[in-house]
Amino acid sequence: MVSQVHAVHILVKTEEEAKKVLEQLKTGANFGELAMKVSLCPSKRKGGDLGWFGRGMMVKPFENTAFTMEKGETSNPVKTEFGWHIIRVLETR
Repeated sequence: MVSQVHAVHILVKTEEEAKKVLEQLKTGANFGELAMKVSLCPSKRKGGDLGWFGRGMMVKPFENTAFTMEKGETSNPVKTEFGWHIIRVLETR
């Protein structure tokens, strides 16, 4: 069972923006560079890197998505109280 996830994310205001970000990633955009350009989260300075986190450390919709993803997978847009996230899981342990 996965107890921790190492993930990066991009946070934007609207679902429409999140879908545009996802399209850019699907066509080869660099996740870290895109995060630095468009993300609203302070983690954008590190290319969206959130480091390792366990259950209970992130808001539920974000956590629920991240903990069901496979290594290397990129999520569809995820809505939280902060906005819309695109999440990529780098590693699990």
